[in-house]
Amino acid sequence: MKRTISVLMGMLLGLVVTNAKEHLPTEKDYQTFLKSKTLVVMDNNPMSDFNFKIKEVMKNVWTLTEYDFITEQEFEDKKSDSSYSFLLSTTVTFSVDKTKARYTFLSLLLGESESAVRDMPDLCSIPLSYLRVEDDSYAYKMDAFVRFIQDHVNLMVAQPNLIKSNVFKHYNKNIQSLKNKTLLLVKDDLSSDVNTQQKIQKSYPYDIKIVTQEEVETAIEAKDPNIVFLHKVGPEGTKYKARCYKILIGAADSRFYYFDYHMVSKKKPDGLLESDLKRMSSK
Repeated sequence: MKRTISVLMGMLLGLVVTNAKEHLPTEKDYQTFLKSKTLVVMDNNPMSDFNFKIKEVMKNVWTLTEYDFITEQEFEDKKSDSSYSFLLSTTVTFSVDKTKARYTFLSLLLGESESAVRDMPDLCSIPLSYLRVEDDSYAYKMDAFVRFIQDHVNLMVAQPNLIKSNVFKHYNKNIQSLKNKTLLLVKDDLSSDVNTQQKIQKSYPYDIKIVTQEEVETAIEAKDPNIVFLHKVGPEGTKYKARCYKILIGAADSRFYYFDYHMVSKKKPDGLLESDLKRMSSK
């Protein structure tokens, strides 16, 4: 069972937790992390796509700390030890939304004495999927997610002034680089008003391709510097009132080029919207 974090505000990094103090990570937390051993918490289902992919990705990507893999029971035993950090999937809820929607995030947490999971310093968290969506919908992008987390930690260490800044604004500055990239979009991730190349290019003048998940995976594996792909997190028809996250990620650098979310409604369906495309091309 995934660890549950109830979140007061929808922040990408440094989650603010319900019924707990605002626990944005500090510069000291990041320095402590660099001295820690990172324990990757495996899913209870030994056949999960997450388990297979995270082992491969850690071997190929992770360089920040020594690491190992543990079970969820071992996590419970070790989570209070600050000599450890933990990379794990967490179940996140947003009380401000006034819905019961739950999401799966990939979180890098720092061990802290006598703390509940929701109080542990959250060094970086990325939305992976709506809770009921199968993990094969995002596992093929795991390489990019882990590389982003690692690069984000390096950025916070190098520029600790950003820890208290609006991280969304910082990463959204990269929108202006999209004009030199090819944007890969999977059709199932698009709302009906932008689900063809012709419709998209009415609002987005730069290069785009509507592709399969396999083509996105190939671009990530090739680390193609000319490619940016969409990571969309939504309820996939399982729930009406929920968030739809839209993140553009570089295939080569795992940089975030765009981050936003909207609440799913009749006017704003579960998918990339025309308004997103206009924002992406307005910089």
